[in-house]
Amino acid sequence: MLLFARNIGGRASPRVSSFYSSPLQNPYPLFFTPSFPSSQNSILARPMIWFTSFLCVIRYPFVSKPSFDDIAFESMRSFLQQDGPRMFDSALAPIWVSKALVKLKGDPKSALKFFKEASARPGFRQTTESYCVLNVCRPGFGVFDTLFSVLVELGMLDEARQCFWKMSRFRILPKVRSCNELLHRLSKSGKGKLSFNFFKDMVVAGLSPSVFTYNIVIGCLAREGDLETARSLFEEMKCMGLRPDVITYNSLIDGYGKAGLLAEAVIVFEEMKAAGCEPDLITYNSLINCFCKFERIPQAFGMILEANKFFIDMIRVGLLPNEFTYTSLIDANCKLGDLNEAFRLEREMRQAGVNVNIVTYTALLDGLCEDGRMREAEELFGALLKAGWTLNQQIYTCLFHGYIKAKMINNAMDILEEMNKKNFKPDLLLYGTKIWGLCRQNKIQDSRAVIREMMDCGLIANSYIYTTFMDAYFKLGKITEAVNILQEMQELGIKTTVVTYGVLIDGLCKKGLVKQAISYFDHMTRTGLQPNIMIYTALIDGLCKNDCVEEAEKLFNEMLDKGINPDKLVYTSLIDGNMKHRNLEEALIWRNRMIEMGIELDLHAYTSLIWGIYHYGQLQQAKLLLDEMLKKGIIPDQVLCNCLLRKYYEQGDIDEAQALRDDMMRRGLIAGNVDIKVPSVHT
Repeated sequence: MLLFARNIGGRASPRVSSFYSSPLQNPYPLFFTPSFPSSQNSILARPMIWFTSFLCVIRYPFVSKPSFDDIAFESMRSFLQQDGPRMFDSALAPIWVSKALVKLKGDPKSALKFFKEASARPGFRQTTESYCVLNVCRPGFGVFDTLFSVLVELGMLDEARQCFWKMSRFRILPKVRSCNELLHRLSKSGKGKLSFNFFKDMVVAGLSPSVFTYNIVIGCLAREGDLETARSLFEEMKCMGLRPDVITYNSLIDGYGKAGLLAEAVIVFEEMKAAGCEPDLITYNSLINCFCKFERIPQAFGMILEANKFFIDMIRVGLLPNEFTYTSLIDANCKLGDLNEAFRLEREMRQAGVNVNIVTYTALLDGLCEDGRMREAEELFGALLKAGWTLNQQIYTCLFHGYIKAKMINNAMDILEEMNKKNFKPDLLLYGTKIWGLCRQNKIQDSRAVIREMMDCGLIANSYIYTTFMDAYFKLGKITEAVNILQEMQELGIKTTVVTYGVLIDGLCKKGLVKQAISYFDHMTRTGLQPNIMIYTALIDGLCKNDCVEEAEKLFNEMLDKGINPDKLVYTSLIDGNMKHRNLEEALIWRNRMIEMGIELDLHAYTSLIWGIYHYGQLQQAKLLLDEMLKKGIIPDQVLCNCLLRKYYEQGDIDEAQALRDDMMRRGLIAGNVDIKVPSVHT
């Protein structure tokens, strides 16, 4: 092994060990061994080596002896403690550090301590010689593990990986614990791919990963969304006889939950309990939080029920909810519009002695603003100020959004002025809200001016803002301008999202331009974006309303093949489309499929069915459906009731018509002064 390349005052040996003898085979610069001059032209080719040697024998002002070579090993440690720091004042400090390490090679602990202290000094960088000398301070396995650990501890992660690569070639490996530290640091620094690659290098080199090792890698993969690989490692560790612990399960549950794969999260939770691993507070918080995140209200009710079940279960097993638990539930109920439950949870939270934080209050304030209860939102805002809370930009933005939504523009501008006084820098969310408010008032030109204001602040409009413009143009009936927004986004390099295409396709379908909508649907899939339930619903509804029921049913089957569960709107569109095509049997089949899926018929579905059956003259069936919807608390509109009564009179069933009329009047479905023209028995 190379001991020293430039031995000051001594001999420079050109010999190196096989460990460093092939620099071309080593892709890493840390262990690159410089080539030495041949015996024929060494003096001419390497004059700097001789010049350096000449400089190194000059007496340094901080050295109390003629040279480093004269300092005995026993005196070296005391010298470094007293005069060592002054060594770094010299430009030749790296050479003197190497000399000191040579002297300390009999005391590995002191050598490593000195090496670490030198590395920590600002502006100082160890030479290749220093690393090589450190390697031979103590022979055997320990020195390599220590060197590897030092590199990791100093944050030299790339160098540590290089060290591992070189060590593995000679079957000298660091401890698994040391490798775990590198894995941990790589994961924390967002280098998930490097972390996983290093894990594979460990296994190939013959190291046996521990549960802790797997936990680091599985957690990193789950956070980055690579759940397939994370799950395969989970199964692999079990096959190796390693028992996953609560951290392993929590990583998978959290990963599946944040990816929206709630069924998989619950499966892992059940596996966890079956394996005898007790869920902890983090487990339940992850489950509750993921079930409290939803995009569509029809799914939200079922999800909040699941979240409440986990909440009750955690209390049953003796785990106390914390502020994260309560805040997740409060935020979910606010988004669902159930503010009574949200405030009940807030009271329960305080009674349980759990600190209510600013995130909790932000969720409550946002819920009030979304529900249009601006007076209560103002009261909560004032109470927080009076209590001395430091209110952040998000709370002000929520209030601003609430005022914009309630069309209280003057109040919104007052909040904006207050934010300016507090030196809150407007962000994309604030500008997006402002643009959305102006678009709601059909002030698109004013909204465009806000874009220029954003650019002056160094902000670039994102896909959300441009999608807002697109939606506003569609609502104004300006289809060409709406479609041009997509082209504008592409020209500006702004990433189009599923939401962007959803607004585009829905807008075109509502205007009857179904073929154009399908064209953009195909273009979207070609770009790699996967359509969601909103896009399928818009297309199916558009196709049904434009006499393309067969194409709509094909899209329905495509949804199922992709694992997307149709919602109430999809079934209702198919029922309505078949009824308009006089496909009564098909419409009833879709109604039965809807019920089998556990989806309740709503007013629109019942109205479509009753209208269709009514036109077929099957009044008894229509009356049964009317009774069914009334039992469920769904109130039909007066137009439907009048048409049904008129049909009874037209068929001459006067007694049944009169009984139905009296029943409708008793229920308040029709007014008492409604005049239903009874056909003459003589006509």
